[in-house]
Amino acid sequence: MTSLPIVQSEAASAGRRPAMPPRHLADLDVSAREEALVALGEPKFRARQLSTHYFGRLVRDPDAMTDLPAASRAKIAGDLLPRLLTPVREMACDDGATRKALWRLHDGSLVESVLMGYPDRVTVCISSQAGCGMACPFCATGQAGLTRNLSTAEIVDQAVYLAGVAASGAVAGSPPRLSHVVFMGMGEPLANYNRVLAAVRRLTSPAPEGLGLSQRHITISTVGLVPAMRKLADEDLQVTLALSLHAPDDDLRDELVPVNQRWKVAEVLDAAWHYADRTGRRVSVEYAMIKDVNDQPWRADLLGRLLAGRLAHVNLIPLNPTPGSRWDASAKPVEREFVRRLRAAGVSTTVRDTRGREIDGACGQLAAAEVTTT
Repeated sequence: MTSLPIVQSEAASAGRRPAMPPRHLADLDVSAREEALVALGEPKFRARQLSTHYFGRLVRDPDAMTDLPAASRAKIAGDLLPRLLTPVREMACDDGATRKALWRLHDGSLVESVLMGYPDRVTVCISSQAGCGMACPFCATGQAGLTRNLSTAEIVDQAVYLAGVAASGAVAGSPPRLSHVVFMGMGEPLANYNRVLAAVRRLTSPAPEGLGLSQRHITISTVGLVPAMRKLADEDLQVTLALSLHAPDDDLRDELVPVNQRWKVAEVLDAAWHYADRTGRRVSVEYAMIKDVNDQPWRADLLGRLLAGRLAHVNLIPLNPTPGSRWDASAKPVEREFVRRLRAAGVSTTVRDTRGREIDGACGQLAAAEVTTT
C-alpha cells in the first residue's frame, strides 16, 4: 500500500513538538467549569456567569464582565479565559458581507476563518488545524503543510468572535445572529477528531453551556478518512457530512486527493452511505471543477452512476486561483454540461456561490499568510 504523503511544517520537520494552548472555558463541559472555579476558591455559580458572558452574550474580554468581583477577575481570566486568538488582519469584500480574519495563536501559528452574510443566514467557516497535512495539490492550505491540531477552544473561539461581529450589526443585510458553521477552513477536521467533536458539542449545546446552534446547521468536511467517517456516524449527531471527492475514479483521485492512496473511491463512498443510512442526513459531495482535469463528460456520467439513488447532493465548486497553481477553473459551458449530466442521472446538483475570492477567502485559498510591506 502506498503511504499517505502528509506534508509537515518546518517546525514539525525540525523535530519541535507544537505546544497546545492553555486551558480555556470552551475546552470544558459544565461540570468541569464548576470544578475549575471551585479549585480557584470561587463558588460554583461563577461557572454559569462566565458561560453566560462567553456563550450567551459573546463577551470574550474579562474586563467587560463587570458582575464578576474585581478582586477575582484577573485570577479567573488567567485560568479560564486566556487569549487564544490575536487578530493580525481582517479583510472584507462583497460590500462587507464576506469577512476574513487572520489570527496568530499563542505559539505563533497562523489560522484563518471567514464570515459570510446572506439575507437569511450568517455562516462562518472555521479552521480545525493550523495548516493541513492532506497535501491536495490544488489547495493552498494543503500545500502549506501541517503545523498542529487546534484545541477545542481555539476552534470554538473563532465562531464566538465572528458571532459577535454578526451581533454587532456589521454585516448589513444579514440577520444579527450566527446560524451556520462549516468546518471547511484550514485543516482536515476528522484528523483532529476528538477536539472537533467537542467543539461541535459546545457550538450546539444550549446557552450558557454552549452557543445554541442547530446540529443540522453544522457541516463537517473531510477528504475521506474512512474510519473517522464511520465513527462519526455512531455519534448520534445530525450534522451534515461534506465529502471532498473531486474525482470519481481512483487514477485521478490518487493525484488530486492523496488520501485516496489509502482509501479508494468505493471505500470512501461506502462510508458516506453508512453515514447517510445511520443519520438520515444527505451527504454533500464536494467537487472542484478543474479545467481539462476532472471536468470531462465521461467523469460526470461516472459520478452520476456512483451517486444515483443515494442520499447525496453534489456541490460543484469553480476552482479558485491559488499562488503557483498550474490549474484553472473549468469553462462555464463545460460546467453547465457537467451539471446537466448529473441532473439527468437524477443527482441533485448545484454550483457553489464563490464568495471571498478577492480576499483569498474562498474554498481552497486559505493559506494564513502575513502581508509584509517595505
